[in-house]
Amino acid sequence: MENRQLINEKRRIIENLTGINSSKINYYTEVKKQNNRLEIIHQIIKDINIDMSLGDIIERVYQKLPSVIHCEFLGLALMEEDELVMTAMIPDCDCTGKPVPFKSLLWNVVRERKSRYHSLDQEDQSMVQECPPVKKLNLASLALDPLIVKSNVIGVLMTGSGRENAYLEDEMNFTRQLADQLGICIENARLYEQVLKSKSEWEETFRALTDPILLIDKNYNILRCNNQAVELPGRPGEAAPQSKCFAYAWGRTEKCEQCLMDEVMITKAPAYRRIQMELGKTYDVHYYPVLKDSRKVESVIQHIKDITEQIKMEAQLMASDKLAAIGEMAAGVAHELNSPMTVIIGNSQMIIRDGETGASNVELLKDIYNCGLRCKKIIQNLLTFSRQDQRPMSRASLNDVVDRVLSLLQYQINRNNVEINVELDPGLPAVLANEHQLDQVLINFLLNARDALEDSTGDKKITISTQTRKSNQTTFVIASVTDNGGGIPQENMTKIFNPFFTTKTATRGTGLGLSVSLGIAEAHGGTIEVANNPAGGSKFSLVIPVNSKGTGTGGETIAQT
Repeated sequence: MENRQLINEKRRIIENLTGINSSKINYYTEVKKQNNRLEIIHQIIKDINIDMSLGDIIERVYQKLPSVIHCEFLGLALMEEDELVMTAMIPDCDCTGKPVPFKSLLWNVVRERKSRYHSLDQEDQSMVQECPPVKKLNLASLALDPLIVKSNVIGVLMTGSGRENAYLEDEMNFTRQLADQLGICIENARLYEQVLKSKSEWEETFRALTDPILLIDKNYNILRCNNQAVELPGRPGEAAPQSKCFAYAWGRTEKCEQCLMDEVMITKAPAYRRIQMELGKTYDVHYYPVLKDSRKVESVIQHIKDITEQIKMEAQLMASDKLAAIGEMAAGVAHELNSPMTVIIGNSQMIIRDGETGASNVELLKDIYNCGLRCKKIIQNLLTFSRQDQRPMSRASLNDVVDRVLSLLQYQINRNNVEINVELDPGLPAVLANEHQLDQVLINFLLNARDALEDSTGDKKITISTQTRKSNQTTFVIASVTDNGGGIPQENMTKIFNPFFTTKTATRGTGLGLSVSLGIAEAHGGTIEVANNPAGGSKFSLVIPVNSKGTGTGGETIAQT
């Protein structure tokens, strides 16, 4: 036992004499210091979030550094395209956001891709001029470390101290490790910012689309939509956007019969269907599959487009083409008739003027003359109606329109044993309108009224009237055509203005007349009102505001019972 104690005592004396204990203390101190520095780097990286700004990142790093190295200044310069820009620094200065001169010490670090230490003596005054805080803080030492990510230099980290020789080999190793980690953090933050920007751009684009677009899973649940509920054909507001597509978009409690979701799931190909609603709206519904791995359909995009106005325009173009052809024919007939009618009128005038006939013959000649003038007026009206040029808006009276239209159609209607009653308001104000288009609307009303009375067995009557109405400080002029036929079935009341909807045979109508007439009324800032009469028959009214500018932003169709 004594020998062992003696041996240990000798070993202790030898270790003290040779400095082994001192080396161990220095070794453990150095290891502890390195561990502290690594721990600081770990804490810094842990505290940095990808959604933090670069200024916040530099501030967070600056708060931690003084516990492990001397640091009175911390700056960051990042590459932006071909420029190196002072991005953030503490303390801040007016050089932030400005490009770094190409001859700067920072550019040397970028070109050499190596860390560099600078003692800010008289030889390194360029850095003082480029970065005012260096002079203001009276820095003596500056460490510059490149931020390298994926073999690319994305910037330079600047660490400064007022002590001379503040950054020796150990400190430079630490700032280099810190720069490596910061480079990764900054690159991640940049990528995150790019992702957020792209996400925001796509979302804004998605929301900017005026047509409803729904992303639907295989169970008909809405995963995402652009909240364009106003354009949806269902009952917007009664179902949340996260509900079933048939409830939110179509106002139904179960899957739509015409839905093509199942077909798209099977075929993995886009599909399309046109749907006409009972309220008169027409929609084009497009289905696009969203394919994931192994080409499996995970969801379906449903694009709903209201094409009601488009169909009306197409119908109006078709009607215009037909009217153009009819107009050319009518113009030809009118010109052919105009010449002999001129001869008849002229000769009758000459015979009456010569006075070589008896009193009874004079009366007959006057009848010939007056009938000739009436035929000539009809021909002139027919020529006017046949013109297809778009005349500008002008002040016109609906009473004149009624007279002109009756001169064209009264004989046809009377031939069907239909009595026409005319009730015009003599004080009717003029409206700004295209008379040719108003002729077209009233002609359609009268022909429809004639057809509605075709199968009637009692007295057949059509009443055409004009009047004024005041509503909300706006004065309207109204031209109405009323018949005493069978009226309009209730189930057809919301369909009569749909393009191509008709209850007539193919040889009697195309279903375009009322659709085109409604478009004309709306183009004049007005509308068409429809009502069934309690005593039988129907009433169609053209309603136009007196002060309309004809902007084409007309009102809604009004169906009354």
